Amino acid sequence: MAMKNDSSVIEFILMGLTDKPELQPPLFFLLLVNYVVTVMGNLSLINLICLNSHLHTPMYFFLFNLSFIDLCYSFVIIPKMLMSFLSERNIISFAGCMTQLFFYCFFVSSECFVLTAMACDRYVAICKPLLYTVTMSPRVCSLLMSGSYMMGFACAMVLTECTIGLIFCDSNIIDHYMCDTFPLLQLSCSSTYASQLVVSMIVFKVIIVSSLIIFLSYTLILFNVLHMSSSKGRSKAFSTCGSHIITVGLFYGFGMLTHVKPSSAWFVDQEKFFSVFYTNVVPMLNPLIYSLRNRDVKLAVKKTLKRITS
Repeated sequence: MAMKNDSSVIEFILMGLTDKPELQPPLFFLLLVNYVVTVMGNLSLINLICLNSHLHTPMYFFLFNLSFIDLCYSFVIIPKMLMSFLSERNIISFAGCMTQLFFYCFFVSSECFVLTAMACDRYVAICKPLLYTVTMSPRVCSLLMSGSYMMGFACAMVLTECTIGLIFCDSNIIDHYMCDTFPLLQLSCSSTYASQLVVSMIVFKVIIVSSLIIFLSYTLILFNVLHMSSSKGRSKAFSTCGSHIITVGLFYGFGMLTHVKPSSAWFVDQEKFFSVFYTNVVPMLNPLIYSLRNRDVKLAVKKTLKRITS
C-alpha cells in the first residue's frame, strides 16, 4: 500500500477527546486504568487458553482470537489517545495517520467476522451437537479464522486507499482522538463523493452481512431451545450463548451509534463519546464477560493459580 498523496498537508493535529482543561486529568486517569485493565485482561485470557488443555476447543479458539484482536486494536488507538492529554499539540504524520487508520479498520472488521464465526459455532454446538466435533474440526476453525482476517484485511485496504487518495489543503486539524475514515473525509478539500460511497458500502455490507448471519444463527438456536424437553438443557444453552450475545450487543450497538449518524455539529461530540465505548470500553469488558460467566474459565484460573503457587 503506497503512501503517495498530492496534498500539501504532511501531518495532522488530533484534537483529542475534549478541549476542556478541567476534564483532562480525570479522563487521562480513567483511560490509563482502562488501558491497563484491557491489556491485563486480554493477555490473561490468552494465557489461560494456551496453558489449559481443557480450553483447547473451537469456542475458546475463537475467544483466543477475539482477545488477540481486542488487545491489538487497543494498542493501535489508546497510546496516541493518552498522548493528547500530555501534549499541547498531538501531532501525527500523514503516514502515521494512514497506518493507524489501516490497522483500526483491519482489527474492527476482523472482529465483526470473528463474532460471526462464534455465532455459527454456537449454532452447531446447540442445534447439531452430535456433528459438532466433525463440523467444527480444527481445519474448519482455522479456515473460518483465516477468512475473518483476510476479509478484515481486504476491508482495511479498500477503506485506507479511499482515504489516501483524498487531497488535504490548508486545514490539518482532525476533530477526533484518532484517525478515522469519516473525520478525514470531512477534512478533505477534494471531492469525497466516490470515497464516501465506497466507505458507506463497505461499512454497510460488513455490518449487514455479519449481523444477518448472527441473527439467523440465534433465531435457529432459539427455535431449537424452545423445543427442548429438558429445562436443564434450555438453561445450559442460554448460559452458553449469554456471553456472546452481550459481546455482540455491546460491539454492534456502540459501533452503529458511532458510524450511523446524522451530519450535525452537535453529533460530533456524541460520536466521540460513543466511539470511546466502542474502541476502549468493549475490549476491556470482553474478557470480564467471558470470565465471570464461564465455569471453564474460572476452573482454568484456579488450576493456573494452583500451578503457580505450588
